[in-house]
Amino acid sequence: MIEANFHLDYSGFSLNVELHLPEKGVTALFGHSGSGKTTLLRCVAGLDRAPKGRLVVAGDIWQDEAQGIFLPTHKRPLGLVFQEASLFPHLSVRKNLEYGMRRSGNKTGEGFDASIALLGIGPLLDRAPDSLSGGERQRVAVARALLTRPRLLLMDEPLAALDLKRKQEILPYLEKLREELDIPVFYVSHAPDEVARLADHLVLLENGQVVASGPLMETLARADLPPAFTDDAGIVLEATVTAHDPDGLTRLEFPGGHLYVSYRDKPLGSRLRCRIHASDVSLALTAHGDSSILNTLPATVQTVVATDTPGHVLAQLALHDGTLLLARITERSRLALGITPGVAVVAQVKSVALLA
Repeated sequence: MIEANFHLDYSGFSLNVELHLPEKGVTALFGHSGSGKTTLLRCVAGLDRAPKGRLVVAGDIWQDEAQGIFLPTHKRPLGLVFQEASLFPHLSVRKNLEYGMRRSGNKTGEGFDASIALLGIGPLLDRAPDSLSGGERQRVAVARALLTRPRLLLMDEPLAALDLKRKQEILPYLEKLREELDIPVFYVSHAPDEVARLADHLVLLENGQVVASGPLMETLARADLPPAFTDDAGIVLEATVTAHDPDGLTRLEFPGGHLYVSYRDKPLGSRLRCRIHASDVSLALTAHGDSSILNTLPATVQTVVATDTPGHVLAQLALHDGTLLLARITERSRLALGITPGVAVVAQVKSVALLA
């Protein structure tokens, strides 16, 4: 378990967080600009010192102001990856990586080959940083951070400076990090689809406060989040590819039912994540056979809450297996259909965003 409690004040901004986070997997720190994501990450790194702070990583105390304990950044066994790769321009990729090993006292090259393979940078080793694309530079930066043998990897919006093509290039490698690393990763982002694709655990921040923290899929499915998050409302499902139909559709199965999506070139049995935005879900009281919407799921209304958009509400639905779904509808539709807790409905999924 990672315990992170920080309380500090700046002019016009205060950070007050108390968190207990898992020791494995990717924890995404998500929120809009100014919510405190990077400040929290800097406190964890020891770059900012909270006058009231405590940080315990796997039983080791890195900071406890009540006991006068504060490990400076260079004494914390962590890896740092920022928006810019910050590679040494006069050194080759190989030499940049060797620097990371020397910094940690790794004289035997432990983990070198594994990090190269994990990030797919073998062909880049003898190249200069200025000859690399933005995505390639970030992959090298991640490998260099891993070669310091960290117990915690911190990533501050590592894709923010990349265009869409370069983001798509590096995302599969970051997914491999989630699947194969035995150390925890803190990942700062303001991109909802990026978080939905990579995270295992989610921390939502607003005005320096934690408004929600928990497993990704459970937290995204909550209907009681602050209005600032309702525009991004939606759920994430993990599904299995079970069929490729002749008409160009791929069938995905998940515990709560099945979905059809545009053809996806994935082998049968492949696992992937998909995101269903609340705004892409409409509700009906009965199933319709004369609709162009292929994806319909029987559900029961759990709760209905107002959103920050006048005249709109957010309905939380439960499928037969307990899987939660969100639907954003108008208040007029809610009244016309009698959408209240306990009512049986048919959720009509207009669009499914594939995340892998």
